Amino acid sequence: MIFVDGAPFTVESSSSNKGADVLYALMECHYLVNATNSFKGTPEMRFTVSEQSGVERSTMSKWIYVFQKEYAIVDPALVDFVGTDEATTCVGIAIRNRKNGMTSVAHMDFPDIIKIALSQMLSLVVDPASDVELDVHLVGGFEDVLLEENNNITRTGDHKKMEGYSFPLCNKIIESLWTRPEKFHLQTLCILRHNTRRDSEGNAYPIFNGFVVKTSDGSVFPASFDSTSRCPDEVVRRIRLSSSYEDPSWEGRLLETYETQTDQFKIEPCRWSPWKQRIALSLQCLSDSEILQSCSTSPSAEGPDFVESARRQWAYLVEHPDWRETFPKKKPRIFRRAADGKWERNFN
Repeated sequence: MIFVDGAPFTVESSSSNKGADVLYALMECHYLVNATNSFKGTPEMRFTVSEQSGVERSTMSKWIYVFQKEYAIVDPALVDFVGTDEATTCVGIAIRNRKNGMTSVAHMDFPDIIKIALSQMLSLVVDPASDVELDVHLVGGFEDVLLEENNNITRTGDHKKMEGYSFPLCNKIIESLWTRPEKFHLQTLCILRHNTRRDSEGNAYPIFNGFVVKTSDGSVFPASFDSTSRCPDEVVRRIRLSSSYEDPSWEGRLLETYETQTDQFKIEPCRWSPWKQRIALSLQCLSDSEILQSCSTSPSAEGPDFVESARRQWAYLVEHPDWRETFPKKKPRIFRRAADGKWERNFN
């Protein structure tokens, strides 16, 4: 059930695609348009770890970073910020329990994952014994396909079908929130046309690729992270993402990496076969533009470090063709916070 400005959101529709009608109506909702404009006017938080001076002033607090197809549920007593970035056609979603501040953030990539993903996200946020109020924020996705007739969503009953990646994903998220029994108070809807900018030639790009939630009060900020702050175990977690699509046990589910109660990361073993090394070797020979065209759903909209991140993964696979080198004795890779707030690997 979706609430807006404290009241249940209702839509009259005779369409067979009720979820799309709800999405269109929400995109035009005055309250949400104002909230999105306010979000756009909020200064971006930039997370980085400086090799020279430790952690920069803006990131002295403890944070959790979520990669594509991952989610994390954080306790405000242990974590100050939780966020994600690198979303182009993907969508970041935050759900926060108003009563206890428990906050769940996920980086959604395909519609087929949404139903189970929301249940995963809510597992430690919702208490079945109580009627909780949940704040929800959606950031990401953009008009990766231009509507033929016009770019504005209208209230007419005959909506032109949008293909691409962003719209089906946003549609499924809204439909799932709408049909679930929990009370979801939608606070930020910076998606699709509200998250689209265009250059002089009409090419579309996302305005924001990421966000972060301040767990103490639930405030949300545009955010960006660099390779030093997308931690711990950046490269292995990226490889685990690609490997998960070949693992039936992860089909239709978000990847679990963070343990809420212990404030530690536990990256379960993932397998990759020798052919991954061969593919990595071939991909390393591609030019930057060829990598973007081959490996991205939105080649022109990717961030400046997309190619560099891809090359780091391939270099790792070439150097470690046997997955058991990365996961000795088939055990997970565990990381705990050190006294200075940085992540340290636990080899016990």
